[in-house]
Amino acid sequence: MPTGPKGQKRPADAIGRAVQIAQIATGEIEDVVPDDGKDPNAKALGAKGGRKRAENMTPERRKEIAQNGVAP
Repeated sequence: MPTGPKGQKRPADAIGRAVQIAQIATGEIEDVVPDDGKDPNAKALGAKGGRKRAENMTPERRKEIAQNGVAP
């Protein structure tokens, strides 16, 4: 049976998954999202870091990093 990214079980076929989604939407079953163990505040700060780093870089440095990213 397929598992999600966190190892949770889910239906193997599309119809079974559609039924599960309908049950969650109507409140028949509860959608349980496992805790990843990370601090939500730390996750929020991490999301801000990349944007701040890009703002502090020169356009030439950003271009260099982008070119290195697409180089084979």
